[in-house]
Amino acid sequence: MHRRSLLAALASTGALASLTACGGDDDSAGSGTTPSAGTPATGDGTFPVTVEHKLGSTTIESAPTRVVTVGYNEEDFVLALGVTPVGARTPLGSYDASQRPWAVDLLPAGGIPSVGQAELNFETIASLQPDLIVGAYAYLTQADYDKLTAIAPTIGDVIPAGEGADSTAAASWQEELAVIGRALGKSDEATSLTGDVESDFQDAVDAHPEFAGKTVSVVLYNQGYYQLDSADPRGDFFLQFGFEENPVASADGSLSEEQVVALDTDVLVVLGQSAQEFAANPVAAGLAVVTEGRTVYVPTFSSDFAGALGNSSPLSLPFAVEQAVPALAAAADGSASTVPGTL
Repeated sequence: MHRRSLLAALASTGALASLTACGGDDDSAGSGTTPSAGTPATGDGTFPVTVEHKLGSTTIESAPTRVVTVGYNEEDFVLALGVTPVGARTPLGSYDASQRPWAVDLLPAGGIPSVGQAELNFETIASLQPDLIVGAYAYLTQADYDKLTAIAPTIGDVIPAGEGADSTAAASWQEELAVIGRALGKSDEATSLTGDVESDFQDAVDAHPEFAGKTVSVVLYNQGYYQLDSADPRGDFFLQFGFEENPVASADGSLSEEQVVALDTDVLVVLGQSAQEFAANPVAAGLAVVTEGRTVYVPTFSSDFAGALGNSSPLSLPFAVEQAVPALAAAADGSASTVPGTL
């Protein structure tokens, strides 16, 4: 993922200000006492296994029983595979992830202990005595990775597959799930779960052939406009329904108020602004995609849909698909009288 996509990812949770304001260990993580083991990672895997990632390779000698997640969505992936982390990073921003409907039944009473938010608390992580640390979508620096590997075997950011893949891009959720499944000894479960989630997307594609061939733009607003493309999980989400990516994009994804004209595609998704807020920009207000009712708005990052989209996990994606499809259908039907609902 490009630097601008990382900034957009943080912006999607309203976290840029808190990220730059915080330094050192996050006090909210606490220190804690040695907890009981989480749900063990048992299954079809044969150990030891070696996992390649952006910061090197990690060998896991035996099935992990105490897993800590240090990135922005890995907690969902681990839970989806039947493992309860003993510690997890607190999501950035305004969304209350402790109440996320797609995972609430899998969370233990009292929640999962925090290991930090804007900054990781390495003392807390060490106190949890993990035998595996998962940072598959964490944007770990080499310095932080070195600190983590001194505590336990650590999986860094997943390498995107494909010849010529952008080394700065985020891996797909399928790739992330496959790597985490392998690390946990649950590859069969990961493969099965991948098929289930992909079927949800395919069902939507089959039910809405009118999506095919139409162009879609996804723009995020946080003190400026950022166009999200297929390198960003949230931009890629909408392409999975058969829409085509907007061929017009700036080099770094940022758009001035005047450059918003590039968003005049068949369908537009606006993250972080209501219809009224977006239309306060005269250029945006004059776009045909806006005046003809072909725009879907996600006005707040504290909604369940925004949280599901930001997580882009095998647990949250089915929820996001169910929420998004009716609004996208209303936007793509070509009728100005059909107004998409907000998400």
